[in-house]
Amino acid sequence: MRLVQILIPEGSKDSALTALDEQGIDYAVFEEVGRGDFEAMVQFPVPPSGVETILERLTDAGVRSDAYTIILPTETVVSERLSALIERFPGLRISREELHARAADLAPANSTFFAFLVLSTIIATTGLLLDSAATIIGAMVVAPLMGPAISASVGTILDDQAMASRGITLQVVGLLAAIVTAAIMGLVIQHTILIPPELDIRTIPQIAERTSPNFLSLFLALGSGLAGVISIIRGAGSALVGVAIAVALIPPAATSGLGIAFGLPEVAIAAAVLVVVNLLAINVSALVLFYLAGFKPLDPGTTEGVRSAVVSRVVVLVIAIVVLSVALGAVTLATYQTNAFKSEAQDELQQHFDEADIEGVELISVTTEYEPADILHGNEPQVNVLIAIPRHMEAPPDLAQQFDDHLTEQLDRDVVVRVGFLEAQISDDEPPDPSIEGTTSSGATQGDVLADHYGTTPQTGSLERHRWLPLSLQAVSGSSSSSFSSGARARR
Repeated sequence: MRLVQILIPEGSKDSALTALDEQGIDYAVFEEVGRGDFEAMVQFPVPPSGVETILERLTDAGVRSDAYTIILPTETVVSERLSALIERFPGLRISREELHARAADLAPANSTFFAFLVLSTIIATTGLLLDSAATIIGAMVVAPLMGPAISASVGTILDDQAMASRGITLQVVGLLAAIVTAAIMGLVIQHTILIPPELDIRTIPQIAERTSPNFLSLFLALGSGLAGVISIIRGAGSALVGVAIAVALIPPAATSGLGIAFGLPEVAIAAAVLVVVNLLAINVSALVLFYLAGFKPLDPGTTEGVRSAVVSRVVVLVIAIVVLSVALGAVTLATYQTNAFKSEAQDELQQHFDEADIEGVELISVTTEYEPADILHGNEPQVNVLIAIPRHMEAPPDLAQQFDDHLTEQLDRDVVVRVGFLEAQISDDEPPDPSIEGTTSSGATQGDVLADHYGTTPQTGSLERHRWLPLSLQAVSGSSSSSFSSGARARR
């Protein structure tokens, strides 16, 4: 429920009260004793969905826009007469006047906006480098991006060009500032001990998530825009919706900045594309829903012009989204292909291993290193197989070659196969043999290789009672192959 207070200009009191009577509104009239420009103040309760209708009737009755109109939300109204008002004005939509005021309040002053935006970007960049989803979400609470996103659409719908222009400007300049902030922060951090030397940020899951965007990313942006509009129209949870809008924009903007700082143009471009697509999707969803909600310009004479402007802007935004979505489509297809290959490779190797029925040998795990970027760069998928063999049993010398031949034949493509062998150690009474310290051709110990690529502690099935130690590693790529052995078995 809303409490509306209006100062009635001189000569308009009777017509204004007549308009309220025609709408069935209960009101109170107070004598105005100010400067003399007004002859009375009228106060009345009305449901939120009825405010716009009542104000239109009062405008027709001579209450001009230069009069004072105050709309107050009420905590509680106790009256048996409320049911008739609610029945007359059903719905939950606020008036365009209240919408305009809320949109203006949501877009903070420039200094406040950029201060919070920079701080949010710093926190989000830290969360990306730490691979901390909680830190990233915390940064989104600070980000002030909901206001500009909403005010841009509200300004367009209500024909307030100043509000629309400011909303668009804050969004564009703000996201550019976020990218620059993350880039500067990345450049500074590289020369400190805060991150490991030669860190490849592409291996950080939170960053990789923003550099391989697919069509599912659009649902976050579209949903955030729609939720923002609904929260404003119905006055519920706008702060939390602002977090969702910020999640769609700040993390990829920070990722783009880190890509620039670390000299990775593919990371910077992929994340920037995600930022732009999300920005356009948020704005187009907000613009369409505000229009469908029935909001009209503050000046009724500009309705047709606003309708044409909304349609043209929606068309332009949708075309831009479709064009940029080509990249999303390519990533979506590549992601599907890599996931399909991983599943097929695992199934084929499991079936081949079962059919081989090698006595005493168990298949521990099959993992595949194959990402959408590998398809773009033409890299072959790498299949890592971890095999457990009993003590005193020699590792099969040609197992990697067998797996490579089988996958090449069944999947009709070249692959890199690496097979690691582990030996069971059941007794815990003897210390390990130091001769396990064999090395590969790259200089890394065999234990390092297996630990890095496979892990050395199986967690499933009958293997849990064993202690497994690195034994050897075989690798096959096309026609070339190599085998790295520890030289002597470790015993306990």
